[in-house]
Amino acid sequence: MTSEQAAMGTTVTAPQGTPPGAGRERVFGLVQRHGAAAVLVLLLVTGSLAFERFPTGDNLGNIAITSSFLATVALGMTFVIITGGIDLSVGSVFALGGVLAAYGVRWGSLAALLLPLAVCGAIGLLQGLLIARVRLAPFIVTLAGLLGARGLLLSISDEGARTYLIPHASLLARIGQGSVLGVGYPVYLTLVLFLAGAVLLQRTRFGQSVYAIGGGQDAAALMGVPVTRTKVTVYVMSGLLAGFAGALNAARLSSGVTILGTGMELDVIAAVVIGGTLLTGGAGSVSGTIAGVLLLGVIQNLINQIGDLSSSYQQVVSGAFLAVVVVVQTYLSRVQRLR
Repeated sequence: MTSEQAAMGTTVTAPQGTPPGAGRERVFGLVQRHGAAAVLVLLLVTGSLAFERFPTGDNLGNIAITSSFLATVALGMTFVIITGGIDLSVGSVFALGGVLAAYGVRWGSLAALLLPLAVCGAIGLLQGLLIARVRLAPFIVTLAGLLGARGLLLSISDEGARTYLIPHASLLARIGQGSVLGVGYPVYLTLVLFLAGAVLLQRTRFGQSVYAIGGGQDAAALMGVPVTRTKVTVYVMSGLLAGFAGALNAARLSSGVTILGTGMELDVIAAVVIGGTLLTGGAGSVSGTIAGVLLLGVIQNLINQIGDLSSSYQQVVSGAFLAVVVVVQTYLSRVQRLR
């Protein structure tokens, strides 16, 4: 302050710099959005250097094909979680889709694909209506859906005693087991779905509605966002994608396996959250989800490469990643509320 300014009683305000904690918030934000992709690249490089078999085309193709089914289910879960919801039924719906595909192949490959889509989509529709219109808690509704879908598939398969097979000559089996350049058809289908999902989420009014609802349902309703329709739609999408993934997996295995999908919903949620989608809703991306899915797949593959480690270590590592991501998300949410 100059002497003239002091004499006149003028107060000079120092230029405002970066708000306290803004640098840390920026770093944590980058970790949240791109942390899964960065760790994925690091593990790919480390695995390539440490294990001779890891970077081979066959091994990477195996990671891609095994991750594609989880990724398809996780795509639907991404939309659900961004709205602030959750879908615990996807594991059972995935298994149900496989059993229905194998059951329906007797009427042709088209029926084998349409049957699981119709039934699993109907389950998603029912859950969405109960959550959006009746305003029941998503956790309770989808937990009931988990039990209902599992009971339905056990009924169709006579408590697992009856196994439905998909003939190798059928079109559905060729889709599930075929490949181009060493990469299975399901991987290409998953990529197409993710591209469509990215456009839907980032470039359409529906995607804006999904983010708006996750940011605040009441505020979104005041802005004219079709809250009920959007929430019902995301649960229908989740059911359709889980059923479609189950049908593709059954085609790859040539049968509908009733014990599949147990606990799958936890892996799906972990992949979505590790990919940067906030459990509280309002933020997330399709690209982050696919990075999270591949990260879990690479971790499992590296554990298999080591050989003397149990596959249960994959759950330990996945849980550790999930815990770190949730801590970062909680920190960011608190900082944003305080600012």
